[in-house]
Amino acid sequence: MIHTAVKLKSFNTALLGRLVLFFSCCIFFMTPEHAGAQTLEAGIYGGGSYYLGDLNPGMHFKNYQLAYGALARYNIDSRWALKVSVYRGQVKGNSEQSKYLPERDLSFVSPVTDFSAVAEFNFFPYYTGSRKNWITPYIYAGFSFFLFNPKNGGVSLRDLGTEGQNIGYDGRKPYKLYSFSIPFGLGVKISIARKLGMTVFWELHKTFTDYLDDVSTTYYLDGPKINKNDPSQILSDPTMSYTEGMQRGNSRSNDWYSFSGITLTYKFDLVRKKHCRDLEH
Repeated sequence: MIHTAVKLKSFNTALLGRLVLFFSCCIFFMTPEHAGAQTLEAGIYGGGSYYLGDLNPGMHFKNYQLAYGALARYNIDSRWALKVSVYRGQVKGNSEQSKYLPERDLSFVSPVTDFSAVAEFNFFPYYTGSRKNWITPYIYAGFSFFLFNPKNGGVSLRDLGTEGQNIGYDGRKPYKLYSFSIPFGLGVKISIARKLGMTVFWELHKTFTDYLDDVSTTYYLDGPKINKNDPSQILSDPTMSYTEGMQRGNSRSNDWYSFSGITLTYKFDLVRKKHCRDLEH
């Protein structure tokens, strides 16, 4: 009898321990702050890009170009996430399509390769793979580094010094083909499968350069004296009608660029759930 009672007591103690462990686990993962935490998502991006600047002061989605890239997102909890991304697109502009000095006949095309790190905030609890918390609008902001190279007809405009940078006119120096920006945006996150997530988003980048389009300050040549056979001169003033010191761009405001589109990501669980693995949020 005593031996049986000891066995029964040991059995009950072990069962109680398992039950406590089971319910503790369930309570932990049912708590919004912890549910779905410590997951990593990696995926691809496809969409478009455009720019705002001296050749397009305010028309969003004008000259929309193809863009693509890759990203990784670390989900801290159901509301907060950190994302790093590499996006590549193209931006272009033409003064003839602008209300600001359209007669300048200036144009450019530039690739943009952007490296961003942002913090995301979900308005509602969200988990990729959830049956309950499967959709949420979100906003984000952060910091980025980007590369660019404005061209016209395949010729690098920066190398030509179209505003007199190569001759040091008025103390001007060649600009860098890289800069920094502050990205911010909004979108919607959607869980489409147990491990697959999707976002639809739109983001803007406030840059720290005014030369994304190679246009910023004033003309440095007298138009009628321009040598048509010199690309550095003719691409500075294609109309050959402006004089030294006349307005070519607006140096008081820097350029912007934008990415928008869709991302698809695959989720990796960073913490193995030995218990409650069938629990759905």
